[in-house]
Amino acid sequence: MQSRLKIGLISYRSNPHCGGQGVYVRNLAQALSDLGHSVEVIAGPPDPLLVGDVKLTMLQTLDLYNPNDLFRTPKLHELVDPINLVEWLGVSSMGYPEPLTFGMRAKRYLKENKFRGYDIIHDNQSLSYGILSISKHLPVTATIHHPMTVDRRIAVKSTRSIVQKFKQIRWYSFIGMQKYVARRLPKIVTVSEFSKQDISREFAIPKERFITIPNGINTELFRPLEQIKRESNRIIVTNSADTPLKGLYYLLHAIKAVSKERPVKLIVIGSPKKDGKVERLIKNLELKEIVDFTGRVDERRFIEEYAKATIAVVPSLYEGFGLPVGEAMACKIPVICTTGGALPEVAGDAAEIVPTENSNALKNAIISLLDSPAKREKMAQAGYDRVMKNYTWQATAIKTVQAYREVINSYKK
Repeated sequence: MQSRLKIGLISYRSNPHCGGQGVYVRNLAQALSDLGHSVEVIAGPPDPLLVGDVKLTMLQTLDLYNPNDLFRTPKLHELVDPINLVEWLGVSSMGYPEPLTFGMRAKRYLKENKFRGYDIIHDNQSLSYGILSISKHLPVTATIHHPMTVDRRIAVKSTRSIVQKFKQIRWYSFIGMQKYVARRLPKIVTVSEFSKQDISREFAIPKERFITIPNGINTELFRPLEQIKRESNRIIVTNSADTPLKGLYYLLHAIKAVSKERPVKLIVIGSPKKDGKVERLIKNLELKEIVDFTGRVDERRFIEEYAKATIAVVPSLYEGFGLPVGEAMACKIPVICTTGGALPEVAGDAAEIVPTENSNALKNAIISLLDSPAKREKMAQAGYDRVMKNYTWQATAIKTVQAYREVINSYKK
């Protein structure tokens, strides 16, 4: 019988309602705990809302990205802490220092506890110098969901303004650190074969240093609700962000084109940035009566919105895995997604796949599915079966523990 592991899972920002990384930490921690391992999540704000028998250690940060007090000016006594000072100076100069500073805080926390009791530290894509320093005392691995160099390229490409391009380059200045640290870790976990190929190329890391472990889908939460009747011509998308990477721009143009041929309603889970690109585009396209934003919703409302939808669309330009595809399929909804990143790898032959950055292809796929109830039903069943066979968090946790043991055994040598 193999020994029970004490796992430290480090995650610098893990909102479980906003972004795949927060979903990853919450569900992986629970699944590892369910296997009988001792798990401590060492996190920064916001609260990752852990479930199950998982210990949570919240490290105090300046929390300068808190939407309720965005970019606040710290009190003088807060800046006595040199890590806080580094964080504030980074944000003040248009950078994104959280991966760096949270790694410094994590190292300080573990050092204060004399690095005792942990069998392994698992970093969730901070890839900071502090993580590399911890690896001198404990076995360390890290998950890289996808290379942030892709985000940077798309963000820079999406604006014509030289000033805005500079701001984007400055924001992503942490990437140099991430490359340096990732190249020096013995093993890296990633979530798809596509991500492995991209990270290997972008970060110049040999492919044999990667372990591919697909994400799971929380099938206890994302499930069919047969008692709720599907509504006609109702499209759902979970990409509410103004981030160009998520492709909402192209879906909105597609919805405008669909609306000229038939009634349609687009439900967007979340809220747009006030006076941001998405809000302006909706106004320019005169889509206010067609597009509804739910704002932040609880889990029950989330799956009810899936249950009412005719089709789910994932228009991302790039995804390292693509949780929205798996979550929609788990709810037994037909899915249209793009060829962006690992999305086809997750969808397999159970979704309608269209090229990225192509509003016309999205429009045609939407109309085709809306016109074909039998095809929708067949696709929904195929997607559901695919998730149940390939994407459970228990399977993800079992493979992750195998990766931990490999890293631990190599470290002892």
